[in-house]
Amino acid sequence: MPIHQGKTIEQIIRRSGNSFTRVARLTKVSRRSVYNWFSQPKLNPLIIHKIGCVINHDFSIEFPDLFSPEDFKPVNSAPVPELAQEKRNLEEEVSMWKDKYIEILERYNQLLTEKLS
Repeated sequence: MPIHQGKTIEQIIRRSGNSFTRVARLTKVSRRSVYNWFSQPKLNPLIIHKIGCVINHDFSIEFPDLFSPEDFKPVNSAPVPELAQEKRNLEEEVSMWKDKYIEILERYNQLLTEKLS
């Protein structure tokens, strides 16, 4: 019986500690597309390769008929950002937008107060 590629990839992403949102962002697709991949019994090898590169996983183990270990060797020496650093950056960005939102609300309230006075 052939292996269900989508389900296999989903399990590997979950075990790797990567979020589906991160995989979607780094593969430049929507989260919906990532979830759609999981339902596919057979995927385009380019998609599988892109996911493997993003999560740093060698899919030649699960799909030896599609890939060789050399396909997943790093091409450049640039390190993949650590998840913790990425989370901190996201938290800083959220905080920045929250602060801007609060500032706008305060200005709006001030204008309302002046208008009603």
